[in-house]
Amino acid sequence: MSASARTVAGSNPGGTDVLALQGASFSYGHTVSLAGISFSVAPGEALALIGPNGAGKSTLLKGILGLIPRMDGELRVLGRSPAPTGSIGYMPQGDDLDPQFPVTLGQVVMMGRYRALGWLRMPGRRDREAVAHALDAVGLADRSATRFGELSGGQQRRGLLARAIVAGPRLLLLDEPFNGLDQANRDALISTLHRLKGEGVAVLVSTHDLELARAVCDSVLLLNGSQVAFGPRDQVLTLENVQRAFREVGVEMDQHTVVVPGHEGH
Repeated sequence: MSASARTVAGSNPGGTDVLALQGASFSYGHTVSLAGISFSVAPGEALALIGPNGAGKSTLLKGILGLIPRMDGELRVLGRSPAPTGSIGYMPQGDDLDPQFPVTLGQVVMMGRYRALGWLRMPGRRDREAVAHALDAVGLADRSATRFGELSGGQQRRGLLARAIVAGPRLLLLDEPFNGLDQANRDALISTLHRLKGEGVAVLVSTHDLELARAVCDSVLLLNGSQVAFGPRDQVLTLENVQRAFREVGVEMDQHTVVVPGHEGH
């Protein structure tokens, strides 16, 4: 599947894609970090972003969020640019929450409502119901009052996913969400993502885990400073394409992961 391929099983060419990019390039300062990106994601579709360290996966997510400038091309969310307020949820690789800070899981998830609340309005019944629904969606409904720092690492990651979805976004961006999770938390997160897709949420997942990509994602975008390949998952995830994305680094791949000797693989 070539880098310019545009047809993806499940996509909607009729103009109702949740996210669409055409020839988009992003930069830090005056240096272009990621160039020539063209793809679309339809409601209920999940796209895996795969490439080596420094390939531009996080850059792309931040570019979609508007955190770094787009230098060229088009980017539309729900047909609009910039993205409509509240339309995107984001779960970063890490979080700077101090585990000793006395804040409960429920309060962390409520942070995802602050943009809609503004600084002057206190959370109301609808906000509390949204937090409860988000916690239920990630299987943590009974841990709302638990101090965030007392949760396991996997539970914290699921709590951050709840924070990302509590405002009801149409597009969800996840940066390496499965790093360091045990199997139980992986399974819970996979189940949550399937549920969100069933509700029509479009999902972008940065990952080096092929098992995750095959379990959750319908399409794949291979990156390494530019677009290497994009299309239906099983057509893009070939050894030849992955080797092109990782270039001169030796690559092995199986159903579980991309193995890059001497590198971390993401």
